[in-house]
Amino acid sequence: MTRALFIIDVQNDFTEGGALAVTGGAAVAAGITSFLAGSPGYDVVFASRDWHDPDNDNGGHFATTTDPDFEITWPRHCVAGTPGAEYHPALDTGAIDVHVRKGQGKPAYSIFEGTTDDSLTLPEALAERAVTDVDVVGIATDYCVLASALDALDAGASVRVLRDLVAGVAPDSSDAAFARLANRGAVIIESGSVSA
Repeated sequence: MTRALFIIDVQNDFTEGGALAVTGGAAVAAGITSFLAGSPGYDVVFASRDWHDPDNDNGGHFATTTDPDFEITWPRHCVAGTPGAEYHPALDTGAIDVHVRKGQGKPAYSIFEGTTDDSLTLPEALAERAVTDVDVVGIATDYCVLASALDALDAGASVRVLRDLVAGVAPDSSDAAFARLANRGAVIIESGSVSA
């Protein structure tokens, strides 16, 4: 069994003060750092970031001519090379083994839609390390965490979502995301239940 941690989009633009701020995002960043410092025993840690092109609408992802609808179109966020696209400073990036960038000219929610710094797809990187079990943390519960966890389930992994280390856009949609994931077979737990 090879267990991986997925850290989803813990970026400045998704935390307090950012272009698409999620309440509790900074606390999630700090919480993940504390959690990893406790040596939970992951074989590999992956972290994704939105990494959008600066000079186009990224396949309709950015609202450019109308107001964003916050479902399909969004304000400009996580533009490659800007401070908003960087990891939140409270996240210890030294604990990350594999960095994944997603977006890059098109809408992307799941970590599975990204590529590693070595230009591997995520399925390739998981296969290379024989990952069978995945824990998921990060931002936002009801969007990119949900999409990433669903794709991990579709890939055949055993999936747990650490409820206290995610932050969602809204309580109702976050609860719906947890219910959907549980219905699909994911286990929703607190990080304190994870043993080394």
